[in-house]
Amino acid sequence: MHLGVSLLFLFFARSCRCAPQQTCHPGDEFLGRCSNSVYEEKPTCTELNLGYCNDLEYSSTIFPNILGHRTRMDAESGAEYLLLSVIHGLLNGECSPEIRLVGCSVLASPCKDNKMIKPCRSTCEALRKDCAHAFEAIQMAWPYFLDCDRFFASDQEGCFDPLAGLKARQELAMSSLSPEEPSTIIQFTYTSNAQMYSLLKRTAAKCSHISHVYSIGRSTEGRDLLVIEFTNNPGQHELLEPEIKLVGNMHGNEVLGRQLILYLAQYLCSEYILGNHRIQTIINTTRIHLLASMNPDGYELAAAEVEDSNDPELANHEGHLLNGWTNGRTNAQNLDLNRNFPDLTSTFYRNRRSRHYRIDHIPIPDAYWFGKVAPETYAVMKWIRSLPFVQSASLHGGELVVSYPFDFSRHPHEERMFSPTPDEQVFKQLARTYADAHATMSNNDTERCGASFYRTRGIINGALWYSFAGGMSDFNYLHTNCLEITVELGCDKFPSEAELYPEWKRNKEALLSFLESVHRGIKGLVKDKDGNGIKGATITVKGIRKDVTTAEDGDYWRLLNPGTHILTATAKGYSRVSKRVHLPHNMNKPGRVDFVLEKVPVEPDIDDHLFPTVDTWDRFDPYNQFERYSEPDVAEGGIERQEKPWWWNYFSQSGVTPPHWLLRNV
Repeated sequence: MHLGVSLLFLFFARSCRCAPQQTCHPGDEFLGRCSNSVYEEKPTCTELNLGYCNDLEYSSTIFPNILGHRTRMDAESGAEYLLLSVIHGLLNGECSPEIRLVGCSVLASPCKDNKMIKPCRSTCEALRKDCAHAFEAIQMAWPYFLDCDRFFASDQEGCFDPLAGLKARQELAMSSLSPEEPSTIIQFTYTSNAQMYSLLKRTAAKCSHISHVYSIGRSTEGRDLLVIEFTNNPGQHELLEPEIKLVGNMHGNEVLGRQLILYLAQYLCSEYILGNHRIQTIINTTRIHLLASMNPDGYELAAAEVEDSNDPELANHEGHLLNGWTNGRTNAQNLDLNRNFPDLTSTFYRNRRSRHYRIDHIPIPDAYWFGKVAPETYAVMKWIRSLPFVQSASLHGGELVVSYPFDFSRHPHEERMFSPTPDEQVFKQLARTYADAHATMSNNDTERCGASFYRTRGIINGALWYSFAGGMSDFNYLHTNCLEITVELGCDKFPSEAELYPEWKRNKEALLSFLESVHRGIKGLVKDKDGNGIKGATITVKGIRKDVTTAEDGDYWRLLNPGTHILTATAKGYSRVSKRVHLPHNMNKPGRVDFVLEKVPVEPDIDDHLFPTVDTWDRFDPYNQFERYSEPDVAEGGIERQEKPWWWNYFSQSGVTPPHWLLRNV
């Protein structure tokens, strides 16, 4: 894309060198400040016959135009007209047809009584603001011939709005909708990466009071991993407000989740503004993070394969047949991102019977960093660690079912073995929330996609389905407080565009119900006697060997099913306090359970003596190995770099942390 823009500007530069030398700027000539001609011509109205601008709201124009083109042929041969004719493609369809209409209003302004009527400056300024993200995405400056100050007029000077007709048609289309139809308008088409970024930024700008966009990192090929956030106080964590995330397009060729997240973002923004009470309640009480594409590089490859359907020989192929179910699945390094996370599940299985080992907030083994860590994985791990997420869903494709951890079998040689977490019942309820709210996922139709899961009504333990290590859901559960499920959205990984709206209808209620379900169980504060929040305090539930820890200001959330639970709060250097809590079945919000801990003398921790280790939760990329080996391991000529010492593979494969004296020499 950037090469194309560079070549286009090179053409413009060459065109300008061939043009006659002018003594003053065309705009100044039009304003009468100077002249490039040896004689004066009286401008007159003429028929508008400019190929790319023949569908305007008026039929007559005048030459010379604002840019100084004296004839229609001058205008059509100018660099401005050429840029206007290709800008739709450069911007991937963004800001169309608005930018063409405004550009045409400069090249061929309307004429009345042999006088030019200039376009309105306010229209230009509004368009420039709305389209800034699109030009930024392709690293292109705002076109000089759309200089709002130079070539446009104020309302007081008398001007016309080149977008008035378009706005009127859009308003008419809106008014023609019946009350039963949705008031939120969404375009159910596929979006390129550039269009996705533009849409997210435009949505955040439209709803800046409840939303903003931020990047968690970049892909292998340098594309942003862009997240849009929704909350009533965007940009910061609010005390006792739960945080939830949705992640799409982890596998680049599984695209429905990506599109559903984009539709959800537009829906949340629009419905909040329109006064939808349910949406306002969700956003006002929850901090929602939406990562539409974790693998934009893979999507680029998968989408390119599907675009080949224009080839007559491939005309009748569905998307999933066309891309062979594998093209674009991995990232640009050919790494499967859902096998690239640290395998903490094996650590859990090894240590679960020892009461001296914690089986939650398991540290990342140092040995993990000696393997190949994808930049996308690295970015998501940092993101997961940086915010107190409570629950999450990863949206995939290829089946119609919700799976939940563990994804890795408790017996390494068993491909399909029921492998529950300590939170088995809570996970089942989370999975049920999505599956039951989905239009077809939990029904007993044996002919549909996902029919093999009809006996369990559309949910399954991940390892019982098929086992794999290094998955994101297991990592979320064992490294943080977050409980993540995997939603397989359908048998077609790259469905046709015609299926996007029906799929949105099937999944919309499930998505909203899942967002609401984070308000389940208990929440509260852990404080000291002076009322200060205690960071890192541990909340234990009797009978569930999985603790959660408090966030920066001492607040916590614990997803629990209805029933009676015994909770214990403790922190290093503080007393231990226990409480019995009953959660009734009809509760529609989390119970509030606060703890006040007293300071006590710190006693030596037996674990520090019996099980010394350099691995702690706070150690993340401890030797900066990711930064060093994130670059391609191929030198010029395609020869692999021989940078790793002879002992590297031994420690990497054995899972044993190398001694520090060896690492100092790396």
